[in-house]
Amino acid sequence: MSTADPKETLVHYLQNARDAMVWKLDGLSEYDIRRPLTPTGTNLLGLVQHLASVEFGYLGETFGRPGEHLRWHTEEADHNDDLWVIPEETREDIVGLYRRAWAHGAETIAALDLDSPGEVPWWREERRQVTLHTILIHLLAETARHAGHADIVRESIDGAAGVRADSSNLPDDGYDWAALRARVEAAARAAAAPG
Repeated sequence: MSTADPKETLVHYLQNARDAMVWKLDGLSEYDIRRPLTPTGTNLLGLVQHLASVEFGYLGETFGRPGEHLRWHTEEADHNDDLWVIPEETREDIVGLYRRAWAHGAETIAALDLDSPGEVPWWREERRQVTLHTILIHLLAETARHAGHADIVRESIDGAAGVRADSSNLPDDGYDWAALRARVEAAARAAAAPG
């Protein structure tokens, strides 16, 4: 990327992380995108839904531009209901929600300067006052963090790894990953062995 505009740079990297999240769903069954693969229930489609919710909050409510009403924003909802998808909602529904959150966020970003003030009502009182710059960095960090979760979850499902379908960012030269894993396992066992 060759731009000197800080806002464009932040949006560029945020969009790369967003695209990675959506790509992690490609080619998988409904079961595989929804099944929990960690003790805390982490699943690919739930991560996408969570990030849609996060974007509507940070690039919406924070700047006085509420987005869509989401079913998990009720008194009765469990605080983790945004991290998994009910059977009645489709992959297309959730990806569509995420893309609508992007569009809503793009309008906020276009309308504001990086130093424009906002308030995050769910943050502690002493941290609530923010700028668009702070929120874009926060969103980039959160999206990249969840993209890392998605990398690991997707690799555990079918071995697919990397940042994009057209660029894994991994050596594509027949590298012996099984041998590397065996060396790492041997080193871990040796380090754990009684002295």
